[in-house]
Amino acid sequence: MDWEGIVCAWMDRRAQNKKEVKIGIRTMNSEAELMGDGENVQRPTSNVQHRTSEVVSHLYVHIPFCARICPYCAFYKERADSSQAQRFCEALLREIEDVQDRFALRPETIFFGGGTPTALTTAQLGFLLGGLRDLLDLSRLTEWTLEANPGSVSQRKAALLREMGVSRISLGVQSWDDDLLKLLGREHNAAQAEASFQILRDAGLANVSIDLMFGLPGQTLEQWKADLEKTITLRPDHISTYCLTYEEDTEFFLRHSRGEFREDPESDAQFLETAMRTLERAGYEHYEISNYARPGFASAHNRGYWAGHDYLGIGPSAFSTVGMRRWQNVCDYRAYSDRILAGEPAVGSTEILTPEMKRGERIALSLRTRNGIPSKELSQWSKESREFVDLGLLREANGNFVLTPRGKLLADSVAEAFV
Repeated sequence: MDWEGIVCAWMDRRAQNKKEVKIGIRTMNSEAELMGDGENVQRPTSNVQHRTSEVVSHLYVHIPFCARICPYCAFYKERADSSQAQRFCEALLREIEDVQDRFALRPETIFFGGGTPTALTTAQLGFLLGGLRDLLDLSRLTEWTLEANPGSVSQRKAALLREMGVSRISLGVQSWDDDLLKLLGREHNAAQAEASFQILRDAGLANVSIDLMFGLPGQTLEQWKADLEKTITLRPDHISTYCLTYEEDTEFFLRHSRGEFREDPESDAQFLETAMRTLERAGYEHYEISNYARPGFASAHNRGYWAGHDYLGIGPSAFSTVGMRRWQNVCDYRAYSDRILAGEPAVGSTEILTPEMKRGERIALSLRTRNGIPSKELSQWSKESREFVDLGLLREANGNFVLTPRGKLLADSVAEAFV
């Protein structure tokens, strides 16, 4: 998932100073949230062009195309346009060339997200991935992830991805229940999702993650248990479980505002508790609130975001953070392509981060992880820390504060006390 955007969305929530108790799970974010509204948060600029010697080890590439627009998703995406896709791929490679002129880019991890990267044709994927391999020094690369939707996975694409060096696939199954898949507007059914998983395995892709969603309108605990058990039988290497949130500029948000859909925090907590118990019992390490992995298969790319490492984002709407600067490309792939191919920057907005903002991000994101946050990072909140320990929401382990299982249900609220 697009964790660069999630970091920025969390900062926007901090600026809004929300106080409601929320379950500690990953949120689908709208473009408005990603832009932020703090006093120093992101203003239009193109002043990110100077050369820096800082080594950047994480690269994100955004492919906005989708065969169908899902009614719950607030990430930047558009219906695939075959007449524009090749030009767009050329623009992506041109931007990679441009950033190499300004940054010491030595990727250890690469993540292709969207949208749906596999919405590109096999030929377009070959052009893009091959071009990237020609442009970049990949000698340090340890993980290359590409998001895929079951409706756009084929044997040819899977073989190409493995041939090009993609080492990890994040497969957006979301549910194994056909009725819930229809509700979500997905283009695949459960049988197609299972066939896609098998295609990826048969192609030799040894690291496959499955995404699941809970908290869906009308979803029962029994349906959620069935989704978890079905996933476990396939033995994916990694499982992500995300709770539905109702984000502005989506069809689901409108239906929620009309009273058709309702949030149920108690049910959401029960879903999360069930996932933790079921997946850990099956041998998956719960290394971040929304993420579970077999030993050795935790996402290196996402851990880089959570640790606050610098990263570069390529493509429309993509965020980059280097040092104390963060910027976002324009959220329109046509305007993005026009600018890049004309030799102009595609940056739509930027912000200068403060030490307080960086610290807040580090605390909130670290608390979501298995290792937690070093106790010294919370030294100025000793009273609050002790209260959370007494309440059974935090515990101390190896010099760190770590969320308890109960604390994971209230992670956002716990983090809010420290920022």
